[in-house]
Amino acid sequence: MKHAITLAVATLALTTASIAQEAETPAPSPGEIVNAASQDEWVIIDPEDLVVMTLPPLEDGTERKVVMQLIGEPFSQGWVENIRTLARARYWDGSAILRVQDNYVVQWGQPDPDMGVEAKPVPAGLKVMDEGDYTADTIDVNLAWNNRPLAEENRADYGNMDWSQNEDPAFHNTSPDVQSTQTSGTFAGWHQRDSYAEWVEFFRGWPVATEGESGDAPWWPVHCYGMVGVGRNMSPDTGDGSQLYTVIGHAPRHLDRNIAVVGRIIEGIEHLSSLPRGKGPLGFYEDPEKRVPIVSVRIGADLPQAEQPRFEYLATDSESFARYTDARANRRDPFFIVPAGGADICNIPVPVRRFEIVAEEG
Repeated sequence: MKHAITLAVATLALTTASIAQEAETPAPSPGEIVNAASQDEWVIIDPEDLVVMTLPPLEDGTERKVVMQLIGEPFSQGWVENIRTLARARYWDGSAILRVQDNYVVQWGQPDPDMGVEAKPVPAGLKVMDEGDYTADTIDVNLAWNNRPLAEENRADYGNMDWSQNEDPAFHNTSPDVQSTQTSGTFAGWHQRDSYAEWVEFFRGWPVATEGESGDAPWWPVHCYGMVGVGRNMSPDTGDGSQLYTVIGHAPRHLDRNIAVVGRIIEGIEHLSSLPRGKGPLGFYEDPEKRVPIVSVRIGADLPQAEQPRFEYLATDSESFARYTDARANRRDPFFIVPAGGADICNIPVPVRRFEIVAEEG
């Protein structure tokens, strides 16, 4: 009987220890949540929406490629179309990085008139946009769709996808994809703490803002780290896309609705953010020798299939993304002592990753 009691006590102790161990399992970090996301929560990026900029290799032979994702409808589509036209005309080949301003932007492309550099003529037929095009009148949250593959065989067929009118549910999600940035740990949602907009959300993978939450107010993409915008002269000029910049510092949200946002850098930002800062006004290089030349700029879809960049992002209407945003706003993983209870929308970068096509055996 004594042995039975001892065994029962030991069993109870082990059970209690097991329960305690389960209770003490640390909360997952944002990165762990992303890594655990299921494949059907990832959205393949159309290679037509990828722009590859190649810079000269470093002295040690390190390759330098910068990949930009162009923003989708309904935002900035006139400029986006111009960028595709400019890339296909090889407009930027042989141009240079013009300006690197610390904690602000890197700018490249068409030189300003006072730089002493002869401007290259832009292709004919570029679209001309007005300032009203910095925003979209509405976004239809009920008709949102994503090219979301549900199986590995769809990923393997990447090069043959019809990205325009594919109604196969394996490639589309028809549920609303405005992902609320509210979390259970904040009072009324942290959108009320945004200094630049009444409401901030994620739409089709992009951080956006609006003047109200009703759905019929204008929306606009916001200037977060790595976002790409169009250089312009004084108003009413809106730029044609021949001069671009990317954010390499604290999110300059004051630029929202004042300049066209056309995309974001999804790979290779370090090749721009690590460049020497310009010593001239606004970070322009006074010494022409400091300007980094641009070897080439190509649309991803125009590259040989074996060289096409293949990227996907975590769908912003997915369960994993909702958990990820909550974890970014309320850090509960072991390193953190006090959860912040909120986060700036630019502190919730949309996860993007490369994927490889695995050839079938046999």
